[in-house]
Amino acid sequence: MPSTGLTVGLAAALEQFPPNEIVALAAQAEEHGFSGVMAADHVQPWVPAQGEAAFVWNVLAALGERTSGDIGPGVTCPSMRWHPAMVAQASATLAAMYPGRHWLGLGSGEALNEHVVAGYWPEAPERINRMFEAIEIIQKLFTGSLAGKDVKHRGEFFHLESMRLWTMPEVPPEIRVATAGPVTAKRAGRTVDGLITVGAPLEKIGGLFEKFEAGAREVGKDPSTMPRVLQLHLSWAPTYEEALDNAVTQWPNGGMKFPKGDIRSPFDFAAMAKLVRPEDFEGRMVISEDPDVHRAEIQRYVDLGFDRVYLHNVGRNQAEWVEVFGRDVLPKLHR
Repeated sequence: MPSTGLTVGLAAALEQFPPNEIVALAAQAEEHGFSGVMAADHVQPWVPAQGEAAFVWNVLAALGERTSGDIGPGVTCPSMRWHPAMVAQASATLAAMYPGRHWLGLGSGEALNEHVVAGYWPEAPERINRMFEAIEIIQKLFTGSLAGKDVKHRGEFFHLESMRLWTMPEVPPEIRVATAGPVTAKRAGRTVDGLITVGAPLEKIGGLFEKFEAGAREVGKDPSTMPRVLQLHLSWAPTYEEALDNAVTQWPNGGMKFPKGDIRSPFDFAAMAKLVRPEDFEGRMVISEDPDVHRAEIQRYVDLGFDRVYLHNVGRNQAEWVEVFGRDVLPKLHR
């Protein structure tokens, strides 16, 4: 196991694997030293070759039964397919079922998943503003419901008639916001409990941390106590050739060097994936047969300040990967 203070968990790819397989894999991962699971809220895979898109809240409940670590949607969008009140209810229920284990990961959404309700797809600034208004509603519902009070809201993007959450945990779930942008990171520092981001150059993430910390201090919070969550995609296999093939065929989106938030169809992603070359993954995702190369990459992020790291091996060789990393990588990581 990694040393105290560091969580290394599984980023469960519901885009790639059927739900029962994911739940069994998470249980196996825990047996090999992983702690905690995050899973994204997708209604479609990135590319058809991935082939799955299970309903995240059902799977999270099953993960709660089969594992003992943290469980969080990493992430869900509370402002397009879901009214924030429904996200609040889902999260509060999960937290009531598994006290102290559930955290709520939120993002501003991607067209791949959110456009299915056939509404106008806004530009990124509006999507971010919608997310923060949704967070305000969720926080009001958590606080008001614990106090036994109904909550109302009438804002720019959302209306909420009088309601409360009748099923609540004793302590509401932490809210963590996913972002790769400095402005959103600063707002997250002011408004929520933690930050989520994906693997990127260290100097870029360092800038995110600075903005997140500045926002937290503006409202009197101590940023050193606030979780920093990393979702890290990687490709490991017994040979480099297998690891590379897994990346190109199963996770070509990892080599796409452009914003993906406005793309609506897995088939459009697949057409773009034909342009991805092995060199496009350089600096974006580690591809290696050597567990120690992956350990060194993970350690760089831990040294930067992440205290929770969720790993996704992009190939279908999950059982083998979990065993190898549980033996050769996780015990050597330290804060």
